[in-house]
Amino acid sequence: MSNSRRRETGLPSSGLLAAIALALLGFSGGMAAAREPTIPLSELPGLGPQDPRGPVDGSAMPWAALGRVQTELGLRCTGTLIGPRTVLTAAHCLVAPRSNRFVQPSSVHFLLGYRQGSWKAQARAVAMQIGPGFDARTRLPHGADWALLTLDTSLGRAEGRLPLLREIPPQTPLMLGGYQQDRPELLMADIECRALGMMRRDDRILLVHSCGGTRGASGAPLLARDPGGGWAVAGVAVAMARREALGVAVPAIAVRQDREQSAD
Repeated sequence: MSNSRRRETGLPSSGLLAAIALALLGFSGGMAAAREPTIPLSELPGLGPQDPRGPVDGSAMPWAALGRVQTELGLRCTGTLIGPRTVLTAAHCLVAPRSNRFVQPSSVHFLLGYRQGSWKAQARAVAMQIGPGFDARTRLPHGADWALLTLDTSLGRAEGRLPLLREIPPQTPLMLGGYQQDRPELLMADIECRALGMMRRDDRILLVHSCGGTRGASGAPLLARDPGGGWAVAGVAVAMARREALGVAVPAIAVRQDREQSAD
């Protein structure tokens, strides 16, 4: 995989942050178009002029913890198994396009290890926890665009699940893979990208990254090594720049904090 498009940068410059803030078109579209231009379906945002993605082995970790999240309305995204019955994805993946309301949990299916019409295991959601403050009508703010699905059955072994990271320093190597619009039947991933830093938008913190990913990678995990050398989730992908391999994710630490506060 070519590395020619990589940027040697630390924290995002003010110019880059401004460009990202203006260019955050989201994987969601929808009513957010009132603030952000709509991307034609024929265009693949988030990849840049040199597509950095390639196919990966979905049977090997960390990819084996990923699966396709799909609803009975035909919505398709990516999710990560983070517990025996818990899947992390993006909240906007669960919004019905016509009603602008969240779908019923029972209409959401998770297909673990999906590849070309087959999968390792599957389950149906019985409950959903949405990031506090996320508005289904506007699909905003991006910083609250996460969801946890509770499944009706346990999936996979403990070693096939991924924990949530507590911190993600700038320049941390990352990977981003998912079931994307142009190759929805297998996992396509950018395995040589980095965390660029944090930015605040709508009073929420977002993780800025240089990973390439387009529609369908909604809800996909940003993967990084944990202090012990294993794989973990650094964030959940929610939006991208239109013409660059740049995007933002909800940091895993924000999901952890929101989850803990809602349990209090």
